Amino acid sequence: MGRVLALITTLLLCLPASAPAQDARATLQDAARALGAAGLKSLTYTASGVNFAIGQSAVPGAAWPRFNIPTFSRAVNYETASLRDEQVRSRAEMPPRGGGVPAVGEVRQIQVVSGDLAWNVTGETTAPAPVALIERQVQLWTTPHGVIKAAMANNATVQGRTVAFAVPGRYSIKATLDDRGMVERVEAVLSNPVVGDMPVEVTYADYRDFGGVKFPMRIRQGAGGFPAADLTVTEVKPNAAVEIAVPDSIRGATMPYARVTSDPAAEGVWYVTGGSHHSVVIEMKDHTVVVEGPLNDERATAVIAEARRLVPGKPIRYVINSHHHFDHAGGLRAFAAEGITVITHETTRAFFEGALAAPATMTPDRQQAARRKVAVEGVRDKRVLTDGARSVEIHHMAGSTHADGMLMIYLPKERLLIQADAFTPGPPNAPVPAVINPLSVNLADNITRLNLGVDRLLPLHGRVVPLAELHRMIGRGN
Repeated sequence: MGRVLALITTLLLCLPASAPAQDARATLQDAARALGAAGLKSLTYTASGVNFAIGQSAVPGAAWPRFNIPTFSRAVNYETASLRDEQVRSRAEMPPRGGGVPAVGEVRQIQVVSGDLAWNVTGETTAPAPVALIERQVQLWTTPHGVIKAAMANNATVQGRTVAFAVPGRYSIKATLDDRGMVERVEAVLSNPVVGDMPVEVTYADYRDFGGVKFPMRIRQGAGGFPAADLTVTEVKPNAAVEIAVPDSIRGATMPYARVTSDPAAEGVWYVTGGSHHSVVIEMKDHTVVVEGPLNDERATAVIAEARRLVPGKPIRYVINSHHHFDHAGGLRAFAAEGITVITHETTRAFFEGALAAPATMTPDRQQAARRKVAVEGVRDKRVLTDGARSVEIHHMAGSTHADGMLMIYLPKERLLIQADAFTPGPPNAPVPAVINPLSVNLADNITRLNLGVDRLLPLHGRVVPLAELHRMIGRGN
């Protein structure tokens, strides 16, 4: 009798663990049947609408800049965990405010992810984009059918009509089903290099049947509390042939941000390149100043190490941030983790005080581990850092439509000017563009307004050029 009671007790103890698991599987299987997800291996759809440049607002706390998307296509292969987005994009708001490509005109963009590799295609150029990897994986697995497949593969829990699961070190996802089993809302959290854990939301509406596969005709997305996309779907092809091959140049190129190259720009001044976003290292009498901590932890860590190699024995006291856009500020959390003071424009100081102290629990970074108190100092019109021998002038770029708090850095003794995004020099002897970039005109006007004696520009994209190249590319050359 005692053995029977023990057996019954054991079975009862097991029920609470197994019953929810069975309920979760049943709910997911019902949703898969309702959506037609079970036999769905791939999918393509086309759409049009608008999307927004995340992290590129003119001022922190404002909505992301809006772009028209006359054509958008997405191809998904669930079996290979691949996604390819192609879109044509142009500014929806004129005059433009904030960042994002293109600054003027129209551009065609291709963004791809396959497994743990992400890359961009622009014209004939293919470039790795590991900083976008997790965000694109979230795009893949928050599609209506993708979220059900991912939930089944990641031991999802179900409470009512809410399905929840997480991929450790990457993201968490919660999907809400309607009473028909359609996915009506997906909420995800992933860690952003600037603001830490960032919410992403996708809503789906107006499902229609495509050969037994249900797909929504309206897709809305949000990120960080602001709209990110609003698309109307025009065509859906379930199980279309989707072959997304990884280019040879992308394989093994998952950490391009750790590569740095340093070239002396003047005595005690180095131009630190090796990637898409550059920095400048400036040696002072008893410390070092770094201009720009871009992209992410990996890039910033490499820049910090290079600064210490170039100037051994002197601590990095400051990192100067040109503006708050996510690509140019993505490495500041790594500087904060080292106790390095951030200098930015006064309009962005409060934003960085909050962002650099925010938790990043999905993909923990250096600041999440260090939990350092962040020191952020603001500049209004001008600030000068000097040790008696060298001066570093930090100037506000008045009237910039790219970001209200744009800063440029001038070294008067060396006659060097450091700036981001206002002017990116093209190849040598490139023709003057048919449409002049107003940001470049604004840069030239600020140099004149401040009476800066500039000989050379150290752009934080592109290459070192004489000031005459800026004048030539805005139609003011001889």
